[in-house]
Amino acid sequence: MDILSIFYLVAGFIGLIFGGDLLVRGAVAIAARFGVSPFVIGLTLVGFGTSTPELLTSVNAALSGASGIAVGNVVGSNIANVFLIIGIAALIAPMAIARTGFVRDGAMLCIATLACFIAAHSGALGRGAGFGFLALMAGYLIYTLMSERKSQTIAGESMAQLGETVVPVHMGKQVLFVAFGLALTLLGAKFLVQGAVALAAGFGVSETLIGLTIVAVGTSMPELVTSVIAARKGQAGVAFGNVLGSNIFNILGILGVVAIVQPIDIPPEIVNFDIWVMAVSSIVLLGFAVSAWRITRTAGAIMLASYVGYTVYLIWQATLS
Repeated sequence: MDILSIFYLVAGFIGLIFGGDLLVRGAVAIAARFGVSPFVIGLTLVGFGTSTPELLTSVNAALSGASGIAVGNVVGSNIANVFLIIGIAALIAPMAIARTGFVRDGAMLCIATLACFIAAHSGALGRGAGFGFLALMAGYLIYTLMSERKSQTIAGESMAQLGETVVPVHMGKQVLFVAFGLALTLLGAKFLVQGAVALAAGFGVSETLIGLTIVAVGTSMPELVTSVIAARKGQAGVAFGNVLGSNIFNILGILGVVAIVQPIDIPPEIVNFDIWVMAVSSIVLLGFAVSAWRITRTAGAIMLASYVGYTVYLIWQATLS
């Protein structure tokens, strides 16, 4: 491992974080100019926009032949979103869960997780699975938009608040923001994958391990920042909704696009262990939510400890191989 691989890794993270932020802000400005409602902006451009780093990183990794990073990034990000991000946010402020919106979004997370679990155990993600994932994603978005128009839920109000948190820039700058943000995010994804591959080779570990840990946590930074800020402002429900939406999009949107652009094999270690951890994390999240319709600080501590334990186990396994 040399200093150049570290440079690529750090430069990639910086490009993804700042490029993704500019991209979202520019897109929000354009949407607001055309009269798109804050709820739609929160649900799509902001809620899913924070997953742009994962999307571009996984697509770039798949095209580079690094399937371990492509899939590990999604699976690891979903695990980190629940155990790490929800854990930290809940420790800052307990989260009250809105039942109506939760039933819809929680059910969709279960469906998405089950679909990913089944696809992973087939050993590969082909274009058929990719189109199926995107169809589920489109159906979820359409259903959500229709149901919120009829009767807006607390979850919908949170999404509207999320859409209003991004202040639109001046009209003359928005196209520049989108173009520059996209270019910076693409470049950041390329650097991140290049650095991650070099890092794995330097330490003699699998690319999948790097994808599940360093890359996954790095690309989840937008969700972490958004969730922590929301929790500190007393809007912990926004943090919960952000993670639910991000995890759904990671599976159906990112893996769907990756499978269509470049069909890939699923690394055996993910099939045998990590996909199970991802499924358990979803069950734990939903279980804590329905037990008292809030995520308490105790639950947050358990989640955070679970993530530490999971990471330690991965590192321990790597030292044995």
